[in-house]
Amino acid sequence: MITDKDVIYEDNHLIAINKRAGDIVQEDTTGDKSLEDMVKEYLAEKYNKPNAAFLGVIHRLDRPVSGMILFAKTSKALDRMNRMFHDRDVSKSYLAVVRNRPPKQADTLKNWLLRDRKKMITKAYDREVKGGSFAQLDYEVVGELDGYYLLKVTPLTGRTHQIRCQLAYMECPIVGDNKYGYPRGSLRRSICLHSRSLTFNHPVKDEKMTIVAELPHDGFWEKFNVLL
Repeated sequence: MITDKDVIYEDNHLIAINKRAGDIVQEDTTGDKSLEDMVKEYLAEKYNKPNAAFLGVIHRLDRPVSGMILFAKTSKALDRMNRMFHDRDVSKSYLAVVRNRPPKQADTLKNWLLRDRKKMITKAYDREVKGGSFAQLDYEVVGELDGYYLLKVTPLTGRTHQIRCQLAYMECPIVGDNKYGYPRGSLRRSICLHSRSLTFNHPVKDEKMTIVAELPHDGFWEKFNVLL
């Protein structure tokens, strides 16, 4: 269920939600209720639209990832935002918590990623591989707290599981992400990866804007607010 406190930003064309870890963006084989459907219900009730409100999915987040996700409320906004994402005219920023100290304070990671569809994981290589896709991200260490390291991650390409895979390849798997090498999974179906912000030109107003999602209130993430 979506409430006003989950909404980060809303106007006539866009609505931004601070997604909870464990929510799926779109319906899948689990049959669990999707965030897309929850936002549709929220808008239908808020604006008294019994036949449901238009909602377009612009981008996605993995189920165990929390944070900023943007939906379109009009077809015009959806078309224009899709084009911006395709042309990489949108800047994304993530926060990740890792246990191992990264080898550098800041760096650019470049890999070729190959999706294993049977195991539903992505594998990273330091050379070009057949069927692989080039992936690049920037990271910097924001700070250290109680033996954990908070990273700011800026993906420059948009590949499936890119951040999870590339950080694991650097031997810094994300806390809770046992799919990519962290020794323990989370009981809350979450990993410590948070979609922090999106920066883009508004698809209708053509004004540059940045939308920021607060860290989850889950007893762990709040500690890292002191580093921000």
